[in-house]
Amino acid sequence: MTAETPAREHDSNTRRVRWPAAAVAGVLAAATVLAVGHLVAVLVDPASSPFYVLGATMVDHTPHQLKDAAIRRFGSHDKQALFASMAAVMLLGAALAGILERRRPLGSALLLALGGVTMAAALQRPTATGWFAVPTVAGSIAGVLVLRLLIAGRPTLRTPAEGVSRRRFLVSAASVGAAAVAVTVVARTVSARLRDAAADRLRFVLPRPQRPAPPVSPQVEPRVPGLTPFLTSNSAFYRVDTALQLPAQTRSEWRLRIHGMVDRAVSLDFDTLLRRAPVERVITLTCVSNEVGGDLAGTARWLGYPLAELLAEAGPHPDADMVLSRSIDGFTAGTPLSALTDGRDALLAIGMNGEPLPLAHGYPARMVVPGLYGYVSATKWVVDLEVTRFDRARAYWTERGWSDRAPVKTAARIDVPAAFAAVEAGEVLVAGVAWAQHRGVTAVEVQVDDQPWQSAELAAEYSTDAWRQWTWRWRAAPGNHTLRVRATDATGATQTSQRATPFPDGSTGWHSRVVTVR
Repeated sequence: MTAETPAREHDSNTRRVRWPAAAVAGVLAAATVLAVGHLVAVLVDPASSPFYVLGATMVDHTPHQLKDAAIRRFGSHDKQALFASMAAVMLLGAALAGILERRRPLGSALLLALGGVTMAAALQRPTATGWFAVPTVAGSIAGVLVLRLLIAGRPTLRTPAEGVSRRRFLVSAASVGAAAVAVTVVARTVSARLRDAAADRLRFVLPRPQRPAPPVSPQVEPRVPGLTPFLTSNSAFYRVDTALQLPAQTRSEWRLRIHGMVDRAVSLDFDTLLRRAPVERVITLTCVSNEVGGDLAGTARWLGYPLAELLAEAGPHPDADMVLSRSIDGFTAGTPLSALTDGRDALLAIGMNGEPLPLAHGYPARMVVPGLYGYVSATKWVVDLEVTRFDRARAYWTERGWSDRAPVKTAARIDVPAAFAAVEAGEVLVAGVAWAQHRGVTAVEVQVDDQPWQSAELAAEYSTDAWRQWTWRWRAAPGNHTLRVRATDATGATQTSQRATPFPDGSTGWHSRVVTVR
């Protein structure tokens, strides 16, 4: 055997690994990276898993146009869409790594480079410690070993070619097995925490409100088929947040810390919180990503504790103007201090529509602040309130260019008739909802085509913090018609016709629907 023999043997073997097999090898190697990383993350923190780190990093750096498009297209299923797109990109990248590895260890280099990027991203997560790097490091090393064994393993005088095939089969089986074990272990770990939180929620009996919310009268909610219900059920309530895996915390684990620019730091556990007198309020929440006519708004009966009272115990300094709230998963929101202390019903909520908060809506505690878009006020799974200033601290979305003060804009929506509906000529009932939280809606008008605006009939106002339903009877003539709607708030301001996208502080424009009259 000459000195060149091993190289010839290697070349012969790599030529034998055709690109489809090499692509599969790359996929198996990437699966090993995620599997080992997932397993190690169980010991560190589930949030340190490479898969979740990559997903969270994608959310952090997604341009607002794509974010709004995803929410508009997928709504509360935006996270499933993200995971699906991530899986597709990872499959293509992994296949490429396998193909590159056929001649030179370029695929291994690619895996290591991606591992380095993921490790750096892991260390930047809001709740990260130095240990967050360990899952990615372990996964990357395991993935490179698998890739080298599948692609670069070669026959020698002692190892016949069929022996290499057997080795590759065993490595492939081990990779698939590791992935399956990792998914199972992590799924069980996360599910166990969710089961603990769900069981804790089921055992929780809400306290009676000291000041219950008034009932919703028939005058507030006219019976119109197709009209959005005044109160939104928990299952139908929109969910938009950055949590890729549902945070799970029991009441015994929960703590709320109030600190920063205060006379004294305050720490509350759940039992201490329950010794206080809760109040019940009906409040409409709106997501800033809601497009004109969108459904990212909902009204619920919230049970909780006035945030103004909790903050008063800490004694905010006179020069403070912002409260930076933090979720258990590290998400932050910056709320004007004045909006929490000006007398509006800003709550630390523990109940929703007569039940403990659903896990997906912040159990065991969240913020609810009327009049502000949720990204600056409605922190779920809240555990920390830092009294500070807008010129000293930045929150999650404001760091990404969104407005730091985000009052809800006046809006109206047509629910009935449905878009592109066909209706019979004659009297047609047009109906919908309008909102201008903490100001109130005083008028709604409807326009047909380019005719003069007509006043709609408003249902009774429940409160200025809840949306208002409206109806209008239209003498419809045959043909295709465009209906438009606009609202006026209690300040006398009528919503603008100027169309604007949600970025950076909420959409504007009149909602319209095209209908056919037969």
